[in-house]
Amino acid sequence: MEECYVPEGELFLLESNRALLSSFEGLERAMREELLVEGFVRLCDSDWNLHVDLGIAQAILPADEALYCRPGETRKDVALITRVGKPVTALVKRLEKTDAGIVAYLSRREAQENCQEYLFANKRPGDILFARVTHMEPFGAFMDLGCGLSALLPVDAISVSRIRHPKERLFQGQKLPVVIRSMEAVSGRITLSLRELLGTWEENAAGFEVGQTVFGILRSVESYGAFVELAPNLAGLAELREFSREELADHIGEAVSVYIKSISPERMKVKLVLIDFCRGILPAKDLTFFVDTKATTHLSHWLYSPLESGKVVETSFDAPR
Repeated sequence: MEECYVPEGELFLLESNRALLSSFEGLERAMREELLVEGFVRLCDSDWNLHVDLGIAQAILPADEALYCRPGETRKDVALITRVGKPVTALVKRLEKTDAGIVAYLSRREAQENCQEYLFANKRPGDILFARVTHMEPFGAFMDLGCGLSALLPVDAISVSRIRHPKERLFQGQKLPVVIRSMEAVSGRITLSLRELLGTWEENAAGFEVGQTVFGILRSVESYGAFVELAPNLAGLAELREFSREELADHIGEAVSVYIKSISPERMKVKLVLIDFCRGILPAKDLTFFVDTKATTHLSHWLYSPLESGKVVETSFDAPR
């Protein structure tokens, strides 16, 4: 059932889901064969139960069945009210025919629990899968692995170039490939990473040449220069020259133009000269993936730094953590 464990919102678009929701017999089949169905939440009542539009039936998703809580976690009511107007994936647990029509009783908790069991039985660190950004905090982005089951993509695992907040790189609702960074059997937590898919230093540096003037994103300002991001996994150090640290500090996160003075693989450095501010240009959030995620489903080891560099930056997924 791997194909069913997809981020919420995707089953709703499938003909197979519409077929199950089009008749009482279809819902009976979903209940009997434990098939996942998906509908939209139309309200959360005063008892925190979710009411779901399920095609031919109106469905009730009891509060206790709306969310899988890992060991030590408690249900947060905000996680229920924020589902209103959004899709939910669930299992049909009971059907009733009433004078008002068909009423279905659902369990999203069990669907998420099954997804969790599937992932821990069939996946391991280094495996690549697709997930969707559900919401972001300064410390990382929460990703839907399937059926609304959440995993954390820490902010320091989003890219090699440092950012202050995931929203500088990602957007809510975005679906993208990620790598499983760790899996904790006791807590049931899965941590993700993205930077290993965004290219090595050499792969990113190959897109630039000495003598070019390009634009990048001003990420930080130090006493010895300013770090400018040329790509999510490549940053260079720019000389300040005419610009003061105080002036630059007001433009962190904005686009700037820089002249590429030198590219040194052995030192893993790109030297830049800051030219000007690119006012009115918004930083792009398009990501370039250097791993063919259709052909590659697992990474054992990722070496970011060039072989001739004295500094080693790497990730070993198969090594004991």
